[in-house]
Amino acid sequence: MTIPTPSDPAAVAVELERLRGTMETGFARVDGSLALLVQRGEQTDRAIADHETRLDALERARWPLPSVAALVAALGLALSVWQLTRS
Repeated sequence: MTIPTPSDPAAVAVELERLRGTMETGFARVDGSLALLVQRGEQTDRAIADHETRLDALERARWPLPSVAALVAALGLALSVWQLTRS
């Protein structure tokens, strides 16, 4: 097949077909990149949700510590007062 001269209408058709192929290749590459970004975004969302769940569990498990500390301090004070009154 010979390449037609630029003034030939067939040359325009060949160039348009070549441009179409280039555009399809470019769009396929962009679509693939976007799909990858969407997948990574979903993975990040799942990781954040998992971290939030774990953080909530840690916060719920931590609340008794100040109460236990206050109870131990009150018991220590009561024991000290009891020992002073026995002497």
